[in-house]
Amino acid sequence: MQERQVWRAWHEDDHLVVVDKPAGLLAVPGRGADKQDCLSARVAVRWPDARVVHRLDMATSGLMLFARGALMQRRLNAAFAERRVDKRYVAVVHGLAMQDAGEIDAPLIVDWPHRPRQRIDAQHGRPALTRWRVLWRDAAARRTRLELEPVSGRAHQLRVHLCSIGHAIVGDALYGDDGATEERLLLHACRLAFEHPHDGRPCVFESPPPF
Repeated sequence: MQERQVWRAWHEDDHLVVVDKPAGLLAVPGRGADKQDCLSARVAVRWPDARVVHRLDMATSGLMLFARGALMQRRLNAAFAERRVDKRYVAVVHGLAMQDAGEIDAPLIVDWPHRPRQRIDAQHGRPALTRWRVLWRDAAARRTRLELEPVSGRAHQLRVHLCSIGHAIVGDALYGDDGATEERLLLHACRLAFEHPHDGRPCVFESPPPF
């Protein structure tokens, strides 16, 4: 099944590669022989110098950026760490959002007894901020489509934050309570914008959500 999944290059040059990850494919290798097929391994076949800069959850689809070589990796890692990369996602969530936009400022920490789950912990968690705005509401299905901006980049941040305000992402088998009736998590990394690590030119990449 994973062998038949399709990914495609969105952009390539001598310094970086942007590709579209399908839902259900690991971003990087996991533990065990059955978890070695992943996007980074597939990208390395075509671009042997490609290096991981950031990750997406296995269940999430969308744009992933790879650096070509150690120098570009260091520069792009710094851009992410200094929040100079504009990341946007689209999600479909349960319920009808009452407001048109908002922020979720809630520190996150690993839920050790239930790994890989994360949880909100105001005392011990690491700062995490998510901005959101409504794209449209489906009153009949009682669902809302949101644009999401994760200002920080914690593991499972968007999934935990949205669940915490009563709007779990549709298809979320880990945090949702709907039995994950959808075939996939309705979360897609739709936009990356940053300065090119080689010459500083503006780069904007967009991928429409497949749902």
